[in-house]
Amino acid sequence: MAAEIALPRGYALHEYQIEQTLGIGGFGLTYLATDSNLNLKVAIKEYLPGDLAQRGDDQSVRPKAESAFESFKWGLSRFLDESRTLASFRHPNIVRVLRFFEANHTAYMVMEFVSGQPLGEWIRSRRPLEEGPVLGIAGPLLDGLELVHRTGYLHRDIKPSNIFIRDDGSPVLLDFGSARSSASGTELTAIVTPGYAPIEQYHSQGQQGPWSDLYAFGGVLYWMITGKRPVEAVARVRQDMLPPAAQAADRGRYSAELLAAIDWALTPHEERRPQSVQDFRGALPGLSTVEQKTVKVERSAPTSPPSAPLTTLPTGVAFDRETLKKIETELARHIGPIAPVVIRAAAKKTYTVTGLAEIVSADITDDRERAAFIKKFSGDKSAPTGDPTRARATQSGPSAPSNIDAQTLAKAEAALAKYIGAVAKIVVKRAAAKARDAGELYLLIAEEIEDKNERKTFIRKAISASGKE
Repeated sequence: MAAEIALPRGYALHEYQIEQTLGIGGFGLTYLATDSNLNLKVAIKEYLPGDLAQRGDDQSVRPKAESAFESFKWGLSRFLDESRTLASFRHPNIVRVLRFFEANHTAYMVMEFVSGQPLGEWIRSRRPLEEGPVLGIAGPLLDGLELVHRTGYLHRDIKPSNIFIRDDGSPVLLDFGSARSSASGTELTAIVTPGYAPIEQYHSQGQQGPWSDLYAFGGVLYWMITGKRPVEAVARVRQDMLPPAAQAADRGRYSAELLAAIDWALTPHEERRPQSVQDFRGALPGLSTVEQKTVKVERSAPTSPPSAPLTTLPTGVAFDRETLKKIETELARHIGPIAPVVIRAAAKKTYTVTGLAEIVSADITDDRERAAFIKKFSGDKSAPTGDPTRARATQSGPSAPSNIDAQTLAKAEAALAKYIGAVAKIVVKRAAAKARDAGELYLLIAEEIEDKNERKTFIRKAISASGKE
């Protein structure tokens, strides 16, 4: 098919001479070409949506039918707008757009030609990859992706074949043909690469955002450390059959912190994933917003800073980040990738590290393991910063028996799950240990609903329903 619709070898397109076709996709074709003025190899992407347009005998591109004319022109305009935006990116780990122009009744985007290997080929002879090289690839790519998101765009097609390792060992993110603005109200077409596309990309009305690219990024990391592509997102909706990275990967080779971060990014529900590159980077060992921006694949393990920075949790109190990471990593071994969510929820109710550890320990089912967890962190005497008048004494732990019957708890869990998903079970369990009755239970769990109006509606309906029982 490519041979039938591609520009022929030797075809002159302004100062560029077509050498060969590199690939074909739903939006067009990509060619290897030579800039005859500079004697430089470049990649050229041509707008030619196969379902709307065709090539004529004179090599021009025209809509297949009159009914497709408006759609073709709209897509052409978008292609030029996106080329203009991508040409403004200046980052060593994002493919560089050199120029764009119109010709043959369509448009072309000229990009640097990346000499190297696709990630899939590069990694083949290097498996199993150690944690250092994995992070050496992830760090620079996340920096580049953060720039894309900061300019208001989503990549939407992150996968191993769209990541190249240059001859000098540095990674680069390629193929922005599916990139779209993430602005509110923008309708995003369905873009699907099984195993890497999140569920919201399977339909045009899905809630796509930076978290969508991070799902795909997590899928790439999962594939890098396990050698297996993640289970397709649509197959995970009813019953999640994807073995978590914490189980599928070699735990002797990879840290629990890295595995928990990957599982967090691959959470099916978009609201439960990291919402930004900064969130995800902070969960990866050795990567943070203060780390150097250029990271070599061959780099050595990062050293700890002289003094660990502080993290401010929802209470408004700043805790030692290193200590919090230890709690999160330890908790993730017992409850999996929802550990960060549990910790943030618990942080609304305590002002000390010890109190935080005692609250989250309620989600560890094994009594012996729970006791060991509490003992491990109960000696922490960290003095958090913040308003001293808000500080409270260490809480006595949430494991007290509940006065609320199982049926009421189940209803509360089902009601809250509509807002926060599966983590509602943990939130209700914790709140039940503190509440004296159903009314107080609903007041406690309502704190997890971010929208104020929805929170009020939830409380009104829930208390009314509980009063009729």
